[in-house]
Amino acid sequence: MRLARSLLGSMILLIGAAYAERSNQQQTEIRNALSEWTTDFNTRNTQNICNLFSPNLRYNYRGFPEQNYKNICKQLRRSLNNKKKRYHYSFNIREILLANDLAVVRLVWTLKVTDVSGQSKTSREEGIDIFKKNPDKKWQIIRFLGYEEP
Repeated sequence: MRLARSLLGSMILLIGAAYAERSNQQQTEIRNALSEWTTDFNTRNTQNICNLFSPNLRYNYRGFPEQNYKNICKQLRRSLNNKKKRYHYSFNIREILLANDLAVVRLVWTLKVTDVSGQSKTSREEGIDIFKKNPDKKWQIIRFLGYEEP
């Protein structure tokens, strides 16, 4: 009986450790996906700028009507092709919650926009991104909410 309890306890510890390792790996993958997108955005890489988003994307931003993948890609490419402004994004992840192939990420985006005269404006936007891990093992955003800090 004692041996059975000991084996059961060991199995529970191993399962818990495996879950924690998987969770850490998934969080790293999500952080890397966000970092990659930020680099693409900041370097005006319009070819890859939509890779973070699922073709099934739906999002709400600052009270505007619901938008989709096509809308965000068009807006991002238009912004990045505007030579009169320079954009720079950074992010701060507040929390990542994982559930199988879904993740909820609470984060703050900071956007600095500089015009040709050198004047800049910085805004901070709170957001919630919902990621789904695709069959190809890439995490993509399927839903997001963006809003200004109070």
